[in-house]
Amino acid sequence: MYDILLGFMLVLSVFIIIVVAMQPTKTQNASNAFLGGASQLFGKQKARGFEAVLIKTTIVCIVLFFILAIALTRFF
Repeated sequence: MYDILLGFMLVLSVFIIIVVAMQPTKTQNASNAFLGGASQLFGKQKARGFEAVLIKTTIVCIVLFFILAIALTRFF
């Protein structure tokens, strides 16, 4: 049982790395470094389409990862 959960955790961690690497970057220019991102304060839009799917997938995978980590430390 321990080996199966540990294997699933390893696969899940690789999947999390892939999903996070696929997400687009938020920085658009060098002025954000000087303004602190204030130029996007009122221009923030909700993620749609593929980006929204990636965000939700990342959240679900990270929650599963932490549940598995806690389960592995508590029960084994």
